[in-house]
Amino acid sequence: MKKYDELKSTERRNFLKLAGRGSLTAALVAGAAGVLWSEQASAQIAAEEKQREAAADHIMTLATAYILGASRSYPIMQLDLKENIQNATNGKVYVKLAPGGQLGAGGALAQAVQGGTIQAAQHSLSNFAPFASAVDLINMPYFCGSNQRFTNLVTSDAWKKEVHPKVEASGFKALFYVVIDPRVVAVRKGGAGAVITPGDLDGVKFRVPGSAMLQQYYRMVGANPTPVAWGETPSAIKQGVADALDPSVGALYVFGFKDILSHVTFTQAVPDSQVYSMNLEWFNSLPSDVQEGIEFAGEITAAQNLAKVPAARSYAMSELVKAGVEFHSLSEDQLAEWQEAGGYQRSEWDQFKVELAGSMDAFDKLEEAANTRGRYYVHDA
Repeated sequence: MKKYDELKSTERRNFLKLAGRGSLTAALVAGAAGVLWSEQASAQIAAEEKQREAAADHIMTLATAYILGASRSYPIMQLDLKENIQNATNGKVYVKLAPGGQLGAGGALAQAVQGGTIQAAQHSLSNFAPFASAVDLINMPYFCGSNQRFTNLVTSDAWKKEVHPKVEASGFKALFYVVIDPRVVAVRKGGAGAVITPGDLDGVKFRVPGSAMLQQYYRMVGANPTPVAWGETPSAIKQGVADALDPSVGALYVFGFKDILSHVTFTQAVPDSQVYSMNLEWFNSLPSDVQEGIEFAGEITAAQNLAKVPAARSYAMSELVKAGVEFHSLSEDQLAEWQEAGGYQRSEWDQFKVELAGSMDAFDKLEEAANTRGRYYVHDA
């Protein structure tokens, strides 16, 4: 124990030393690499980061809401993206990381990118929707809830043609979309028990975000939608203000819900997905070879993200199972029952299709894209 305490003390000292010299990114990289215990290795990383920054023509601040180690259970891939951008641009871009909500989270990060305060950030598509409403189509139940359908959709020509111009009109460039996993139905300890059919949600107080579509969906499948701000959700679940919630398994683990849940069901209705966006004006100001390098880095990191999804899910599930959570996967017939009750094929969703896609014709093209396997494969729960 004494040796462990000494090791932690050394790591903390080396982290503070690097950060105190203005090398916060180097401190973060050294921490992620697990070498803070070694003053020599930490100094080597700091020197390398310093050289890279000095040699670069452009500095990109990349902000996220997640700590660097989060990719173990929530494959946000920020360290990989930094490395890939630097390498794919031949060192012409140096990426300064601002992880763990240092510069905000969610909508605040989207706003910072739009305003040009920072060059790039990660945020959920739900938080992106107020700035580019068309992306809210992903919250339409069973439209692209599975990982494969979501990937088919956002990498398709139809998405790039129909949605990206609207994103760019708001001052953003979407670099790549991050697959996390579909949202689940997670029930609190002492709550309603396992949820297998929509009937099991009858009257259940279901925590929902501000999305009008998610609120409508949970009403359609029999729950009582209860809007609760994300920051207040753990206490709301503990106190029974809400009995259930719907982030992905990885998010449930990362945000500390493992000890207050009893059952988790994979309903595959809506993706819990993210995007890395960039300030469009900044991106357009870069030389064409640098732009191409950044875009290629996005493709590389997207492929790494897809490969990481099942490993991250397995780790998060393993940790939740240790805490006593039971998991339930549904058969095709059971999933069909959920889709029949609240899926996007129902007429209740027509208004959203026209409003967000622009027309039923445009929506039909996007639906075809979601149904068509593209060049990428991703594992589904």
